[in-house]
Amino acid sequence: MKITIVGTGYVGLVTGACLAEIGHDVFCLDVDPRKIEILNGGGVPIHEPGLLELIARNRAAGRITFSTDVEASVEHGDVQFIAVGTPPDEDGSADLQYVLEAARSIGRYMNGFKVIVDKSTVPVGTAQRVQGVVAEELAKRGLAGSEAHRLSVVSNPEFLKEGAAVDDFMRPDRIIIGLDEDENGNAAREKMKRLYAPFNRNHERTIYMDVRSAEFTKYAANAMLATRISFMNEMANLADRVGADIESVRRGIGSDPRIGYHFLYAGCGYGGSCFPKDVQALIRTAAESGQNLRVLEAVEEVNHGQKEVLVKKIVGACGEDLGGKRFAVWGLAFKPNTDDMREAPSRRLIADLLARGATVVAWDPVAAEEARRVFALDLAHVPEQHARLTFASSQDDALTGADALVIVTEWTAFKAPDFAHLKKVLKAPRIFDGRNLYEPDAMAELGIDYHSIGRPHVTPANSAA
Repeated sequence: MKITIVGTGYVGLVTGACLAEIGHDVFCLDVDPRKIEILNGGGVPIHEPGLLELIARNRAAGRITFSTDVEASVEHGDVQFIAVGTPPDEDGSADLQYVLEAARSIGRYMNGFKVIVDKSTVPVGTAQRVQGVVAEELAKRGLAGSEAHRLSVVSNPEFLKEGAAVDDFMRPDRIIIGLDEDENGNAAREKMKRLYAPFNRNHERTIYMDVRSAEFTKYAANAMLATRISFMNEMANLADRVGADIESVRRGIGSDPRIGYHFLYAGCGYGGSCFPKDVQALIRTAAESGQNLRVLEAVEEVNHGQKEVLVKKIVGACGEDLGGKRFAVWGLAFKPNTDDMREAPSRRLIADLLARGATVVAWDPVAAEEARRVFALDLAHVPEQHARLTFASSQDDALTGADALVIVTEWTAFKAPDFAHLKKVLKAPRIFDGRNLYEPDAMAELGIDYHSIGRPHVTPANSAA
């Protein structure tokens, strides 16, 4: 099948590359010439494991094309995926300007029946708005109601984890498709069934529903996962106060099959492109419908506060004034295996440390370049603070002469460091761990002053530490 993908971000690139991998002819469009130049030059503008190789293989096979030519993109695909960004607006609602502009372009150039697929995360009712925008463009061309310009707008939300997006797409646990039950919807259903047929050969993974329910499903899924994270973080904060170990608690409750272990890890808050904006957007949707989502309002509030927990622990151990103190920070991206800095807990942590007078030397194996760009913007109004932030050339380089190590992202490389070397190069053997990577008792035996989330602080063997 001929497929067009509008947008070459995380969702668009992964969707396009994976659909090409199963044999479809894919045309990827982006209005940003820089991205297309990178892609046509053999690179990828984002970090996602396996994506570069997947694109290279399918480009060599002639199954994937990258272009800024809007008219050609509309002509190419019988199925038009809209996979552009939906950033949060000032009021927390999803900004649909890019989605609607993509729809206008399709209406401006389409000739013949098109299935328009909302792959972007969009609020309930967006498919109807997309249909209306396309209809307006067709009317301008004098083609309203024309048999040759029929269309169906489908909701097909993505469920991809950054850092594992390719595997998630190629081995989906479900494929949600929302469409209308009419003549055009039935034609769209057949096309979508053919499109995803390779994923349903062993057993049917596709769940069909109405469009609004499909749009809602994506938000409800992310809201549930965010809720589990905030719940566990709030339990961790209480565990700190009552002397319980949140890791033991996690194993105890996770063993219940009704609960499970997923998304029950305490830490320094969630970030990224999905959970923060989707929780906000769902809260906004509810407000527009005259309802308060009190649970999600609490989820958002807990997450906001959780990003300050590590700084509070640092202040508790080192004092309010951190002037003259140097901190090594391991991990900048909001999660491992990505360079995504959107809503990353490291941004709040580092800003707070700098505001208290500290010097910060940061390291991330992938996100350093993106972090430089982000912090240049975040700290543009406080150049004196920005001057006290530097980026190390390696994780060991970050440690040298630091008063403490702060771990924000659980990269695999951080899980089993050389603790003897770490103690030697740090000014003081002290770790503030925002991801609970190590065992408190083991750290104490090594003479390391170890502070984690929701776990008892054990006095190190060398109490002078």
